[in-house]
Amino acid sequence: MFDAMQGKIENRVNMLIPQEIILQHYCNKLPLGFPENLISGNAGLICSPQKGPTLITAHLPKVLDWLHEQDKPLVLEQEPCGVPVLLYDQEFSTERILFHYDGTPASANLIRNFISLFSENIKRSKATIISPSFIPKSKQREEQELIQLVSNATAETSFIKFNFNRIGDFWSYAVKNECTLLVTTKNHQAELAKVLFHFYKGGMWYDRLSFYISL
Repeated sequence: MFDAMQGKIENRVNMLIPQEIILQHYCNKLPLGFPENLISGNAGLICSPQKGPTLITAHLPKVLDWLHEQDKPLVLEQEPCGVPVLLYDQEFSTERILFHYDGTPASANLIRNFISLFSENIKRSKATIISPSFIPKSKQREEQELIQLVSNATAETSFIKFNFNRIGDFWSYAVKNECTLLVTTKNHQAELAKVLFHFYKGGMWYDRLSFYISL
């Protein structure tokens, strides 16, 4: 049984997305069954109420409807905070996860924190890590450690070297390979908002794909 947060969401984060379409969750480790609970529930989870939110979720169609009401695509947060944001469409599934690693500390921390938060819900997942073709020698050990971390946490892990320069390249790869979750940093949120703004309900749209973004 999940403990749920009822009532008005407390405005602890500086989101541009309207507060009425987001949920805040207070769990250092999301309990098993979180994806199914997210779709069926209408309240955030409380595991550690004494601490701040550890995850913000929003139904992607509602976010995109809000984006399309604006004159131009907006970023999701005026000043990105440390709380991850999960945007999901018709469902939220961790069946096939695509990790974006670019050699920066932000992307390394992103993957570590995601694994910690979702560890109970990704044991049967198939994961793909996309890394740049060239990684400085100083980052090669970290890259191998992240591959091992993901391998230990999931059922199957593959590692690919691609010189993707835009978040649109990752989105396109995720759609073509029927990934269900793209994990990337908030450094790309402005570009991601533009991609979602322009391709929503288009021919390439894949409604099983969710997005997890964090610092």
